[in-house]
Amino acid sequence: MTHSPHAFSFYFLVCCFVTDQLLETGDAAWQPQDYLPDLTKEDWLDQIKSVRDQASMVSDELLVVLIGDMVTEEALPTYQTLLNTFEGCDDPTGTTDSAWARWSRGWTSEENRHGDLLNKYLYLGGRCDMRSIEVTIQHLITSGFNPGAQKDPYRGFVYTSFQERATKISHGNVGKLARESGDMNLAKICAKIAGDEGRHEKAYQRFVTEILKRDADGLLAVFGDMMRGQISMPAELMTDGIDKDLYENFANTAQRLNVYTAIDYAEIIDHLVRIWDLENLEGLSSEGEKERDYLCKLPKRYKKLAERSMNRKAKATEDVVETKSFNWIYGRRA
Repeated sequence: MTHSPHAFSFYFLVCCFVTDQLLETGDAAWQPQDYLPDLTKEDWLDQIKSVRDQASMVSDELLVVLIGDMVTEEALPTYQTLLNTFEGCDDPTGTTDSAWARWSRGWTSEENRHGDLLNKYLYLGGRCDMRSIEVTIQHLITSGFNPGAQKDPYRGFVYTSFQERATKISHGNVGKLARESGDMNLAKICAKIAGDEGRHEKAYQRFVTEILKRDADGLLAVFGDMMRGQISMPAELMTDGIDKDLYENFANTAQRLNVYTAIDYAEIIDHLVRIWDLENLEGLSSEGEKERDYLCKLPKRYKKLAERSMNRKAKATEDVVETKSFNWIYGRRA
């Protein structure tokens, strides 16, 4: 069996550190039903009507972004599979009692609530073609997901540090727009999910902080290499079986609403550089110093490129906004 060059050092890390980051599950944790109508109550129909009345205030554009976020959350089996590919920190039996295995199962159990809650909210809202959405979820899980981690836990946890923050931003911004639209139910739901993503983000970023204390050169080499490419979004292979450009159309709608933009991408890089205090790392090799300098300069460069790109798109669409038809909402345009 071959191991990534970072596997054993990371295994040492998780044994010593992950135990401090374990999550609560079961009765101590919130559940989707806490935010949904209780169909056992006498006023269950009034509760559903309240949900539908508020949901009717949400624009089709925001609805499409919410659906795309929900589909991404529902592909959770793919993400747990990814976690178990990292050499030195897998869960070989499915019930392994190591610190890492307990963390990965706890993380999965928390994430599972997100798609469950959003799915039920959309169903009760009555404005979506739920079968089309379900087909999309099945396609996405079947297609899989490859973020380029290469079984390397260093790459894996740079990726999750980035992606959890991106997800937090997206859910948080959908919640803000829902509140502005008058859907307080959706605003609360998105805020709760964004809170989970924020805790997960901090945990993964702390894992990387601990790696930097032990192997800064190795982590910087991986981080720099990943930033020379593009961070893959987990739903890039999304399709409903009809629209081959579904992910692009969804992502463009999200950018148009400022839910998740190229600026956010640049600011996440800046956040990681700052949270890991890369500028003040000491004891680096000459190669490590080169990677640190590259990474510290990268956020400003990315932000300039993002601003230019967004300004070009804004000028191109200032007269006419190009909308697309989405089967998720019965062919309405968004």
